[in-house]
Amino acid sequence: MEGRYDSDLELKYADQIAGLLSTPSPQAVEKYYDKLALEGHGQGLKVKQTREMGKGVFAERDFQEEELVLQDRMLVGAQHFSNKGDSFVCSFCFCYIGSIEIQIGRRLFLRSVNIDNGDGLHHHHSLQLPDNKSKMTSHIPKEVVEDLLNGKLSLPFSEHFPLPVITKCIGGCSDESYCSISCAEAAWEAFHSLLCTGERSLCKNRAGLLDFKQHADETNDIFHVAAQVISKVILKSRKGKENLHEDFNWSEVLNIWEPFAMGYKKLWWECVALPEDIDPIDESEFRKEIKEFAWTSLQLLKGAIFEEEYAPLFSLQVYGKIIGMFELNNLDLVVASPVEDYFIYIDDLPHSEKIEAEKMTRPFLEALGDGYATNCEGTAFFPLQSCINHSCEPNCKAFKREQDKDGQAILVATKPIVKGEQIFISYIEEDMPLEEREASLSDYGFVCKCTKCLQEKGNTSVAAPDI
Repeated sequence: MEGRYDSDLELKYADQIAGLLSTPSPQAVEKYYDKLALEGHGQGLKVKQTREMGKGVFAERDFQEEELVLQDRMLVGAQHFSNKGDSFVCSFCFCYIGSIEIQIGRRLFLRSVNIDNGDGLHHHHSLQLPDNKSKMTSHIPKEVVEDLLNGKLSLPFSEHFPLPVITKCIGGCSDESYCSISCAEAAWEAFHSLLCTGERSLCKNRAGLLDFKQHADETNDIFHVAAQVISKVILKSRKGKENLHEDFNWSEVLNIWEPFAMGYKKLWWECVALPEDIDPIDESEFRKEIKEFAWTSLQLLKGAIFEEEYAPLFSLQVYGKIIGMFELNNLDLVVASPVEDYFIYIDDLPHSEKIEAEKMTRPFLEALGDGYATNCEGTAFFPLQSCINHSCEPNCKAFKREQDKDGQAILVATKPIVKGEQIFISYIEEDMPLEEREASLSDYGFVCKCTKCLQEKGNTSVAAPDI
């Protein structure tokens, strides 16, 4: 099995592959993040090399407790396949779309017909209830759910929770929906035009692309995000050639690759954490299986969008390290559901208004059950957040404020931060006992040496690591 991974592609393009996977120099790192700062990203912050932690993010000014420290827009990201049936969001910025009625009706519909979450059902207009389904979960009639989806039934006070109108994919696929023409166009230009299964897709083999997507949905949806990286580099390179009327130049591909070159990388099958249900004696076999998943995914992607000029991007080493980068650097993509806000609003109404409103809303709440307001969840890569190091005593936390309605990474200060201090977040639940924290952090490949960990180990006289 191992021998077939050493393909002609790996040998033919060894130099280009090495260039993609080379570690940027400290000077290149500083130059890149200084450029981001000049473009308005991460104001009040600076990325620097540290002695023991690699890159780190430092405060360039004082921050007060609860003050916004970072608002970071993702480079690439995707909603988890298993979450798509619960949260109907824009496929580019990940804000909720449609209406409260559509959000509720769509979930009830998917439950009623026992369809796998998100399986090509993003456009609510295509959701047709089968004739043999006369009743829905908790006795919600199918006609009522249809009225929710089609806009014929309005829930009380839902006008206080307006959501963007649904915009369809430019390429005509039913897989993706957007909150606006601008998001649809941005996604199309950035990566989706190559990954679209619609009639206007730029993909050369739509059937092959469907096979890739199905494999990713059934194995690991992180493959979708890896495909976005490759597509993004190809499309930006193409556009550059067209605009400048120049021949293909690999050095330009490396320039486009630069944001992803900055991410800390290891091969996915080497760095992925061993699941708790896998016996350590079976670890080697588990990692071989993970590598096989990546290999199969890559072959399916190649069959759909491969171009010889960009062949090094389809190296298994490159693909494995792209996925490994997400494994080690990603911040969970989370957007709060407006459905929760809606039902809280109903519950907080004056008594007489609440009683009247709940005559209509209570059956829907009961039908949705305990998970009535599942957040949008996914995986994303953020250029600045990925540079922030861990501490079990962090001075920042990921926290969505009331006004944060999309998938941007938002970090706020948990304590006053002075100029020159390094920004830390916790990669784990920092309130766990020391042993559990160490076990969780082993998945990231390092041992925490923050003051809290050193003190709990009894090393109170040992200072925290020099940065």
